Amino acid sequence: MRPLLPVSNGRCGRWRDHRQVIDGILHRVRTGVQWRDLPERFGPWKTVYERHRLWSADGTWERLLQQVQAAADAAGEIDWDISVDSTIVRAHQHAAGARRTAAGARVKGGRSGRTPGRNTVAEPARPAGGGGAGGEGLGRSRGGFTSKLHLSADGRCRPLSLVVTGGQRADCTQFETVLTKTRVARVGPGRPRTKPDSLAADKGYSNGPCRQYLRRRGIRHSIPEKTDSQAARLCKGSRGGRPSGCDEQRYKKRNTVERAINRLKQSRAVATRYDQRGYVFLGTATTAALLIRLRS
Repeated sequence: MRPLLPVSNGRCGRWRDHRQVIDGILHRVRTGVQWRDLPERFGPWKTVYERHRLWSADGTWERLLQQVQAAADAAGEIDWDISVDSTIVRAHQHAAGARRTAAGARVKGGRSGRTPGRNTVAEPARPAGGGGAGGEGLGRSRGGFTSKLHLSADGRCRPLSLVVTGGQRADCTQFETVLTKTRVARVGPGRPRTKPDSLAADKGYSNGPCRQYLRRRGIRHSIPEKTDSQAARLCKGSRGGRPSGCDEQRYKKRNTVERAINRLKQSRAVATRYDQRGYVFLGTATTAALLIRLRS
């Protein structure tokens, strides 16, 4: 991973050793410990936190995951019979209360009208239409204050793409976003691979827009039809159209995404959200996915 990591620009002094800092980040992702309680062997806790925050903001963790996926795909280690699903992540009380200015731009100090400091340059802008907790991927669902992690996984239980939303967001609304983020670059020349061999999903994705999107891209899919949709189609008779096919043998492989979720939630910082910022939590989940890919 060393050639893929950012280097210091020389204007802010020497960076602490990447190995020590990454070990601290992985320790926190695995244990869910507070940043202030990191063991001293990882160096100053604020250095570890700032490195993780900056790399989550500028997409370093996602680029690292993409590079590792590209190497795995070149070696034929990715099973392109993918599955899509989501999981609820309970948000800790420390995940609430992220400061923002009146205009909606993130400012680390939380004061409006002040010139953003050096640490705020890499932070992404507020999502359009977001407000307060909703803009940070936090929402209310049956589990209370929650986030939802949408993902796709290959046939070997390894995540390919991740999306974070509020816990009340329906699975089908992020279907196209998850598949759009499923991009595995080529080691040599050529376009990134974005089209799987087949796709399996549960009834939460059984609607017209999802099926039309898959047909438009020519992706074979196994999605069972909802009972109420089937009854409505039968009531229409010949005007209801033909039933949507579902390969039961292929659908049995959908458990791979469930097992990928279980592997992600072995990391306590992913199983419970402690991060206030949505992009930092996405970086935490991406780090856990990167670790799964490297260990396999």
